[in-house]
Amino acid sequence: MDWLIKSAIVIGLFSLTFMLNMPFGYLRGKTKRFSLKWFLYVHLPIPFVLLARILSNIDMTYIPLFV
Repeated sequence: MDWLIKSAIVIGLFSLTFMLNMPFGYLRGKTKRFSLKWFLYVHLPIPFVLLARILSNIDMTYIPLFV
């Protein structure tokens, strides 16, 4: 894969991860800490980020960027 295409994919996935986590962080800030809603707001975005990373065929090297 060309480095320019790979860079664009990584930047796109990073942006997607950031934009997906923003509303969940906002909702998490309004709930009681360690409640069921708080737990769900922390963990619900993870499958979507994982699916996007798998579908884009990005190496495991880039995982720390999406956490």
